[in-house]
Amino acid sequence: MYQKFHKGVQLPYDILDIHDIPDGAKEGHFIEIHCGGFGSEISPHPTEKHQFYALTDRGPNTTYDVNGDKGKIFLKPDYTPKIGLFQLNSDGTIGKLKEILLKNPDGEPITGLPNQHFGATKEIAYDQHGKVLEKGTDEFGLDSEGLVALQDGTFWVSDEYGPHIVHFDASGVEIDRINAYEHDERRKSGYLLPLEYANRRQNRGMEGLTITPDQKKLVGIMQSTMSNPDPSVTKSDLVRIVMIDLETKAVSQYLYRQGGGDQVYSCTAIVALNQQQFLVAERDDDFYMDNPQAFKRVYKIDLTDATDLEQIENSDQFEQDEKTGLLIDGLTLEQFVLQRGWQGLQYIGIVPVAKTLVVDLIEKLHYPHDKVEGLWVIDEHHLAVLNDDDYAFSETDGVMQQKYLDKGKKVIDANTLYIIGGIDTGK
Repeated sequence: MYQKFHKGVQLPYDILDIHDIPDGAKEGHFIEIHCGGFGSEISPHPTEKHQFYALTDRGPNTTYDVNGDKGKIFLKPDYTPKIGLFQLNSDGTIGKLKEILLKNPDGEPITGLPNQHFGATKEIAYDQHGKVLEKGTDEFGLDSEGLVALQDGTFWVSDEYGPHIVHFDASGVEIDRINAYEHDERRKSGYLLPLEYANRRQNRGMEGLTITPDQKKLVGIMQSTMSNPDPSVTKSDLVRIVMIDLETKAVSQYLYRQGGGDQVYSCTAIVALNQQQFLVAERDDDFYMDNPQAFKRVYKIDLTDATDLEQIENSDQFEQDEKTGLLIDGLTLEQFVLQRGWQGLQYIGIVPVAKTLVVDLIEKLHYPHDKVEGLWVIDEHHLAVLNDDDYAFSETDGVMQQKYLDKGKKVIDANTLYIIGGIDTGK
């Protein structure tokens, strides 16, 4: 059955009722907005073998920084991020079984609009005509990216705003949340991220989220280095992984070294194999049609010999700072690696997670999409990957355009699931 999905099968989608936006990539055409959008993450159904959940992000949006205010156009400001339940059919198609709208604790649907206080990105929200939205923030709004479907029917979702890690019940109503804001009263159970996570970079928050097989520890990975202590460090290839014990509230932190050299890549998904080993998706932003050497890879990482940053005690060289985390000679980890390199960390005994290549998606599939954001380990030899299609449109230098996968501009990007067989997933 899985062989039918090797070349990719699209998830079903509708066309949003948004018209008359010229396609900057194809003269004389207008953009069609896919909905869809189920490409931010994937999580297997806990009991149904051929079913999976997929997550949308904050909705169809694009950069609008003409006023220098970090502006974003929200084509559908009332869009509600959602979880879809899908099924692999024996005929090689994918069916959507239901949608679960994400809601605040009062049961009201949330939006993808930016937060105003805790986790505020200070983005200004505009409508499609470039007018500032009268209601341009949502304190419960999420730019949802990571998804875990638990055995009890509930969900954990991580996002790029706070970053927040929000617990939803089976109907999508918020139960609790975890973030780095001590005074946020929405943290009902008292879980708290290390406070340095409030220094996440805009649009590069907690992209990946998973849970260990015993359902006791959430594990999240940031997309890129954080602005810790400030944006001067954003060229670093240091990425943080955080583990939260849901029983004890204890937190562990580990370091991941991204590839890319001068070009900083993105870590976009993480999935647990066991208590210590995980798969991580890492990518650049290129399309295969533009760059046959594009970077889309899945790595296996191992925490066994990696340093837990939370266990390092204060000394003449080390200081656990409340706001910026571990300092080495007064430098944040992000600053230290930029100045002294990973060899400098190794010299003082700090070891990142071990990392080995599992599959190169470009080599294996000629993977055509710019993004890979979902991983599903089906069994020992089958791995599913899912792309984010950005609702089938993009923006370049302020011009909106349809998102195509071919130079002839005939194939529009769509959420597509690939199942890769014949590999050792490590499960």
